[in-house]
This record gives sequence, structure tokens and C-alpha cells, in this order.
Amino acid sequence: MHVQFTLQQITQQLGGTVSDGIETLINRVGSLALAQAGAISFFKDTKYTVQLSSSAASAVIIRPEHASLTSLPKIITDNPYAYFAKVSQLLNPTYVAPNGVHSSAVVDASNIIPTGCSIAAKAVIEAYVTLGKNVTIGAGCVIERNSNIGDNTILEANVTIKHGTQIGENCHLFSGCVIGNDGFGYAEEVKNNTKHWVKIPQIGRVIIHNHVHIGANTTIDRGTIDDTVIEEGAKLDNLIQIAHNCRIGAHTVIAGCTGIAGSAIIGKHCKIGGAAMILGHLSIVDHVTISPGSMIMRSINKAGTYTALMPSQAHDDWLKTAANIRHLSPHLDQLTDKIKALEMSLAKLASNNKIQE
Repeated sequence: MHVQFTLQQITQQLGGTVSDGIETLINRVGSLALAQAGAISFFKDTKYTVQLSSSAASAVIIRPEHASLTSLPKIITDNPYAYFAKVSQLLNPTYVAPNGVHSSAVVDASNIIPTGCSIAAKAVIEAYVTLGKNVTIGAGCVIERNSNIGDNTILEANVTIKHGTQIGENCHLFSGCVIGNDGFGYAEEVKNNTKHWVKIPQIGRVIIHNHVHIGANTTIDRGTIDDTVIEEGAKLDNLIQIAHNCRIGAHTVIAGCTGIAGSAIIGKHCKIGGAAMILGHLSIVDHVTISPGSMIMRSINKAGTYTALMPSQAHDDWLKTAANIRHLSPHLDQLTDKIKALEMSLAKLASNNKIQE
């Protein structure tokens, strides 16, 4: 759908202040480097000043302190990036699926589908599923028995919701994600002098609060006994694994390919970089940032940014570094003790000199 707005119309809906060109027409968003006429971009960092000066965008979203850097028509706001996201939403309205149940969908007779819901082709809804108002179920989705999905939640194509899962309102689950599959739980047993694994039934649920987004092919395992919980406003990228009994705090964001082992507790407003690994049975407090690729092996009890990785090197150099670390490790405690003893000796010497003076 083609839509366009003047800068004045945009600010009337989203706030901000127009400086120059209130009637400038905007029909799309674009980057500073590649935007063309009709596009609006954003500027939030002076390291992009050269791109700003040469941009062909029709307008730019900018902070008050940077407004003098360009003669382009501009919208002035304190948070250009967030404002840009809202403009993009305005110019690219969400597709609204048609109401009703497709003829090829399979819906158990025990279910009542509220008015305003959309059930697409080949979707399967098992017994005693509760849907809220205006729920969208994409093509090929499977919703198992006794699950609950809140108002205005969207499931894109081929999402699987396992039995007993609870999903809140205004959530968005992207294609291919699996919610509530069995956690990886086995007990080792010796029988007839042979070790083997006994599966532990996973009888907990997955509870997802309101306004949660879950990316494509992300998996969230049900709890072993207690529930796995994703709190309000959390945003999960693609290809994330969250194991059984984890709890993800409100408004935490997790980038792609992250793995979180069982029973880990992540605080609120955390930021977890891509490909991070978080071991099980540890806790991370609120407002922690974890750098991409980090391996978190211990609980984090203080807010801040944490990194646990070694910069890349040529392979031969890395082998030498690893060998040096391995060689030095047994001696580090001895070196630490010697340094402490030397510090004590220096302090004692300084004290004696002061007394003599």
C-alpha cells in the first residue's frame, strides 16, 4: 500500500518539531548514504556527518544539537532512531489478515473462535485452545491442546505452540519458532552394568507475557517442573535457544544465535549480543549488557557491560597464545603472592622511612 505524508502531518501524529519544508512529502525511509528523493533518514552521531552532507534524502530526523549540520528539511527530536522506527511504521502499515477460518484449517469442535480472528490455510488448532480477540494464526501453524493466546497476538506461518502454553496480548511470533517443546532432561541410570539415560517428563509450561516478540526458528523449551517464563516486552531475535526453566526479564533484548542453558535467570532491561552463550543455573541482574560471542560461566551481580572472549588472530598466532596461557597458568598464583609480598615490603619500608624522618 502506497502512503505518503508531509513533514507536518508526521509531526502531528508522532510529535517532534519541523524545521524548514513543512510540506515536504515523504513516502519511504532510507539510509543517509542511499536515500533518494521522497525518503526520510535519521542522523544521531557526528561520525556520519560526511554522509549527512552528501545525502539525497528529502528530509532528516535529527537531534536539536545537530540541527545546524544540514540545510535539509528536518524533524527535530531527542531520539532520532526511535522516531525513525515510528515513521517507518507509519509509512509501512502492518498487513491485516482477513477475518475468518480458512476452509483447509482444522479446528477442534471444542474451540470457539472469536470474531475478528484470522485462521489461515492448513492451520491446526487442537482441543480446548483459548484465543483472544483479533488473533492471527498464519498458514501451517499448529496450536496444541489447552493453550491460550491473548488479544491481538500474531503467529506467522508454521509456528508451533505445544500443549499448555500461555501467550499474552500483542505478541508477535515469527515463522518457524517452536514454543513449549520438551526440555533436554535425562537422568543417568546403571542397569545390568550398563549406563543408559532415562527421560524426565517435562511437565512445566512456557508462559509468555504481553508485547513479546520471538524471531524466526527460535525455540523456547517448557519447564521440567516449574514454568519457563518470558516477561513483558522482551524481544528475541532469530535462532535463539532458551532451555527449560529459564526466566527472561521484562524488556530484555537477545540477538540471534544466543544459547541460554536450563534454569538461567536473566534480569530486566538486559542486552545480550549475538552468539552469546549463558550457562545454566546462574543469574544475571537487571541492566546488564553482554557482548556478542561471550561465554558467561558465572552469575553477574552488578549492572554493566561484560565481555568474555579473545580477539581473533591468525591460527598459528592463536596456538602460540594458547600455549603461553597454558604455560603461565600454574605460575600465576605464585606471581600474585610475590607481588603482594613485595607491596607489603615497600609499604613497611615507606613507613620506616617516615618514622626516621
